[in-house]
Parts: sequence; structure tokens; C-alpha cells
Amino acid sequence: MARLKVAVLISGRGSNLQALMTACADPAFPAEIVQVISNRPDAAGLARATAAGIPAAVIDHRDYGSREEFDAAIDAALTRVSAGLMCLAGFMRLFSAGFVNAWRDKIINIHPSLLPAFPGRNTHERVLAAGALVTGCTVHFVRPEMDSGPVILQAAVSVEPGDTPESLAARVLKAEHRIYPEAVRLIAEGRVQVMGEAVTIDGAPAPKVLPADPNG
Repeated sequence: MARLKVAVLISGRGSNLQALMTACADPAFPAEIVQVISNRPDAAGLARATAAGIPAAVIDHRDYGSREEFDAAIDAALTRVSAGLMCLAGFMRLFSAGFVNAWRDKIINIHPSLLPAFPGRNTHERVLAAGALVTGCTVHFVRPEMDSGPVILQAAVSVEPGDTPESLAARVLKAEHRIYPEAVRLIAEGRVQVMGEAVTIDGAPAPKVLPADPNG
């Protein structure tokens, strides 16, 4: 069976991009990365893609007069490579509703909390300020509203005494690197369905919550 063609959109260092590239480097993995796009020319993740022989491009949002014009440029780039799935990996731009709806259920994102809790930025600071005992990360289909959409996978991460935002972020990031490739694999294998605003995996209700990594 043909591998699912994936485009990864980044704005920064590309650590989740690296996790996806590592998974896709296995010929048995059911997806392949055919394009990496950054909205920032200085994104370190571009060098990761180039080193791996993956086409990398910059589509700078500052070159466009509106969000819709920027989205149209992204759409054209994805269409050129026949991408079937778009993975947002630290991509710090919001798409227009028209773009999201045109790519409905073909855009996924990873967020460093157990959504719907703690959407938005400064997640780990807010988790600690709230006194939460457990946090984690979420892979979800994208909807026009920020950090919303049907949840595919989540992983739990314990908040430890003495945690700082940096130490908590490091442990959550390890969990992100585990579940993002797994979510792509499930989608590429045709095991994920969206019914309304809920996800099923192999016909069973999702999200699937993965336990904390004992080594993480």
C-alpha cells in the first residue's frame, strides 16, 4: 500500500519534526514526509529537514497582506506535493477558518497539555500555578478555534514536587515525541475515523490515553 504523504509545518527548532522524521525513516512506517514548511526563515528545523534529504521551504507570513493570502500560499505548496496529511509541529500561526475547513480532518496538531485543559501559550507555567498533579500532551485534529478539535491521542505526565516550567516541559516533550508518530501511524493505517467531533480508533471510542513513560 502507498505510504501517506505528510507535510510538516514548523516555526522553530523542530524537535517534533525530528521525531516524525525518525519514524518515517523506517521503510515499514506507513507514512513519509514529502515537505517541510516554515513560516520563519531562521527556524532550526529547516536544517534538520535538509540534512535528512527532505524538501524544505520558507513561506514567510510577513510577505503576505492577509491571513488568507498566506494560507493560499501554504495550500498551493501542499497541493504541489500531493500531501494527504498536514502535521503542525510547533507552528505558531493560526489558519483562517476557510483553510481549516478545506483541509478538514487532514490537519493535526500536538499541544503540551491534556486538552481541553490549558490551551494556548505558557502552558507549563499555568499548569504549575494551578497546582495540577497530572498534565501531558494531546494530538488532535485542527479546527478554526485555537487548540480545539477531536482528540486522537493523549499521554499523561505526572507533575513532580519542585518542578519548574522547564523541567516539566522537558518531560512533556518526551511524551510528545512518543505519541505524535503513533498518531500519524494510526491515521496512515486508516484506523482513525472522525464521527462528528469525536474520534474512533479501530471502531472504539478515543482518545486513547497513554500512560506516563516510566523512563521519562
